[in-house]
Amino acid sequence: MRSSDASVTVRLASRGDEATVSQLAARLADFGLPRWRVPEEISSADARAMSNAITAAGADDQVFIAERHGQAVGCPHVLAATDFFGRRHAHISVIAVTAVAEGTGVGNVLVAHAEKWAQGRGFTLVTLNVFAENARARRLYERHGFVPEIVKYAKPIGDR
Repeated sequence: MRSSDASVTVRLASRGDEATVSQLAARLADFGLPRWRVPEEISSADARAMSNAITAAGADDQVFIAERHGQAVGCPHVLAATDFFGRRHAHISVIAVTAVAEGTGVGNVLVAHAEKWAQGRGFTLVTLNVFAENARARRLYERHGFVPEIVKYAKPIGDR
């Protein structure tokens, strides 16, 4: 599956893209995190999940690379999931864009690509998680029609 707009092309990631995906994962913590989270835990967990998806090469857990003029500018990680209520759906695990590509429409292309991926599998629902303080990402998702469904609360206890 490939998606594009006038200048962005989206292709399936390959093992040669793992370093790029790892660098993009660092962008996932580039905002005000809750005090009990550290950027490295977020970026390393997402990089590992994306690397595993690339290596496994399964049809229901895929990472894509967005390119503009031959340069990687972003990536989405989408997978098939089953929610607590038993409903199969598509889940956007990651949408990350480079700092240079931020605000240039790449995120819009990636969300549209994830939606097309979901439709191609017959899913009628797409979910994602986003940190409450990540206002930039929340605006992107809301522009695409995403609405809060379940709100997760967290309370750190102990010394951390």
